[in-house]
Parts: sequence; C-alpha cells; structure tokens
Amino acid sequence: MPNIHKEHPRYNVLSMRVTDAEKAVLDEVTKRTRKSLSTVMREAILLYSRDTTLFSVSSQCSI
Repeated sequence: MPNIHKEHPRYNVLSMRVTDAEKAVLDEVTKRTRKSLSTVMREAILLYSRDTTLFSVSSQCSI
C-alpha cells in the first residue's frame, strides 16, 4: 500500500490561537468523529470555502 504522506506531502504549517471554549469544542469534535484535529480543520476550510463566493477551491483538494 503506498504511503499517502509521500504521494501528497504537506509542507505548510499553520497555527492559530483559540479560546478555552473553542478548544473544548474542537476536542469534542475530534473525540466524537475520531478524526485528527488537522483533518477536522481541513474539512472546515473546505466547507467554508464551498459556502462562500469569495473562494474557489479546486476539486482536486483532498483531505
């Protein structure tokens, strides 16, 4: 089975500050969905970009 990290390397690192309440929500989402925080945030970015006309996200973006 091919290693997805070698096929689609991710070199960009983003950081952000959140409140304790926002972090608690993110922790709960990751716990309930059994997804990593990175995956949850990637999905949130894609959902946001699909719901707004400000951005055009390529259908080639993968999570």
